[in-house]
Amino acid sequence: MPSPLIVLRGPSGSGKSRTATALRERYGRGLAIVRQDVVRREILRERDLAGAVNIELVDSMARHILAQGVPCVVEGIMHTERYGAMLDALLADHAGAAYSYYFDIPFDVTVERHFTKPNHGDWSVEDMRGWYAADDVLAGGTDRVIGPESTERDTVERILAETGLLDAARPLQPSLSD
Repeated sequence: MPSPLIVLRGPSGSGKSRTATALRERYGRGLAIVRQDVVRREILRERDLAGAVNIELVDSMARHILAQGVPCVVEGIMHTERYGAMLDALLADHAGAAYSYYFDIPFDVTVERHFTKPNHGDWSVEDMRGWYAADDVLAGGTDRVIGPESTERDTVERILAETGLLDAARPLQPSLSD
């Protein structure tokens, strides 16, 4: 049975990265996380523009991971205008269960959350304002919306319940087993 694909999207400071990390902590070894920021900013040191290299690389990484039977979380801001077509195809093409979550968090709440992060000095509130896009859900209603009232724990529990991640088959590779 194919491994699940989980996409977490939303504004900077909305809780995507912390949620992905918490999902991995609950699942254990063998859950891959493809972080848009790592691919774009660290691997490529690339600007977030239409047609940028990171878009196809995120897609290729997720597809390769899933083809190995490894559950995969793809997370990042990933605005629909630049990433929507790739995400729609990735979700539609995946032979297993695929889930997409959009963190619909007001800007002022993302700023509050930003200042709780250890790397909060890496970018400014003005940077965040430039990246912010309200109601940036994927076309076709594929996104499950997570609102500001959902705590980190509630969000993780919801995703675990909806995706059945903890019951998903474990990767066969010995390097990924606990």
